[in-house]
Amino acid sequence: MQDPLPDGMGKGASKQVFDAIAPAKDVDGFHPENAGRLAQGRVTLAPCTPSGVIELLRREGIAMKGAEAVVIGRSDIVGKPMAMLLLAEDATVTICHSRTRDLAAHTTRADILVAAVGRPAFVTPEMVRPGATVIDVGINRVTDRASMQEWFGAESTRLASFDQKGSAVVGDVHPGVADVAGALTPVPGGVGPLTIAMLLKNTLTAARQRVSNS
Repeated sequence: MQDPLPDGMGKGASKQVFDAIAPAKDVDGFHPENAGRLAQGRVTLAPCTPSGVIELLRREGIAMKGAEAVVIGRSDIVGKPMAMLLLAEDATVTICHSRTRDLAAHTTRADILVAAVGRPAFVTPEMVRPGATVIDVGINRVTDRASMQEWFGAESTRLASFDQKGSAVVGDVHPGVADVAGALTPVPGGVGPLTIAMLLKNTLTAARQRVSNS
């Protein structure tokens, strides 16, 4: 199921639809049974975007054990499961959100910073500890040229592409963070492809489980 559902379906519609999906076929990992398994460390089908982030960190050799990890965002789809998966890797995890006081005080402590807030260029260089690993989960479509020029510069290829298309997809992390961070995922082309890969991995896992239980 593609979340969020249209507003016309009413408040709580998404949860009702998630509940109707068979847990064994829930390749997105959103059913409450799979969410509970994740919380208890008995994960079978985990949400795809957070799983992709963990896969990325592993393959890049980014140490998670004992690391200070900060997740900005508390959604059921990314923020909460991201925190659970990082905890399972023995990271020390802080979840920040729209009501967090002095956000930068938390983010500047992070060895691993995951931005999943849905606001373009929200995480600025001043919010990042030098050398930190920054994972940009944000997917934001921007149609304001002035903002693109401010973020990327008048001579950037991103601005030239914007002028051709009339819009651009950017993340939650300001481009200037690249000058501070030790590593930064791009948008587009960073976490997004891994989300798809993890969806296919979950589909294969679910199919194998179905065969083994038949």
